[in-house]
Amino acid sequence: MADKSKHAWNAAHLPDLTGRTAVITGANSGIGLTAAAALAGAGAHVVFAVRDPRRGEAAARTVHGSVEVRRLDLADLSSVREFAAAWDGPLDLLINNAGVMMVPEQRTPDGFEMQFGTNHLGHFALTNLLLPYLTDRVVTVSSGAHRWGDARIRFDDLNWTSGYHPNQAYAQSKLANLLFTLELQRRLTESGSAVRALAAHPGYSATNLQSHAASPAARVFMKFGNRFLAQDDKAGTLPTLYAATQDLPGASYVGPDGFGEMRGAPTLVGRSPAASDPATARRLWTVSEELTGTRFPLETAVRPG
Repeated sequence: MADKSKHAWNAAHLPDLTGRTAVITGANSGIGLTAAAALAGAGAHVVFAVRDPRRGEAAARTVHGSVEVRRLDLADLSSVREFAAAWDGPLDLLINNAGVMMVPEQRTPDGFEMQFGTNHLGHFALTNLLLPYLTDRVVTVSSGAHRWGDARIRFDDLNWTSGYHPNQAYAQSKLANLLFTLELQRRLTESGSAVRALAAHPGYSATNLQSHAASPAARVFMKFGNRFLAQDDKAGTLPTLYAATQDLPGASYVGPDGFGEMRGAPTLVGRSPAASDPATARRLWTVSEELTGTRFPLETAVRPG
């Protein structure tokens, strides 16, 4: 029997990206770093948007190709605005990759629950502020966690001021990533923009993201899973690379094709009903604009009457 893995899509299938510029948040480790290495290897100029420039510089030195490092703390909206204000040229690709996972209860400098503030609001603001420069697409990294339990957007208490649960707060932030992608694509289409919004998830991939879980038991389980169950970060980054470079419809969601979408080659995957609700997506967008003070910057296209 032929080896299916030999024919599955992988980083060797990336097109020539010479002359293109990509920003990757959280590019100093995990799938962000492997994505940066793959895109730079294909000829793109890759900007490492990272909270700690020293760690970013160390990571960038491991990558062959055209790269640079710029500071960006997604948990701090002033840092997001500073990063965007310094941008002064075309941007082909924005990969909203950085995130925190199942952390103990804490607040961002702006007072938001850390996971919602970092994983969703920070990327929401960054995307809107950079959108005037974007020429191709936005890829936002979500997770199968958007299906966990009764995952929903808690509009009555987005910041978990009572009854904080790290797993469900993480699930809310990943659900928000998908709803953001859905509404962003609707707005891009309505404005007549050629930019596309897509989402991806890495399956179960061995990275250091899980090491900050609030529960000691969860950290032990994740350590075991990373060693014996997960695919490596190079495999985990393939859905992101596929979404970033292949000719896919706007609002597509890419993940692994294996059992439970845990591992495998990248393919289009489904999302939960909660992540497919356009009314919830619009409501979340409106609330996110109010919380971040950022707006969709493109005018609606004038359609013939």
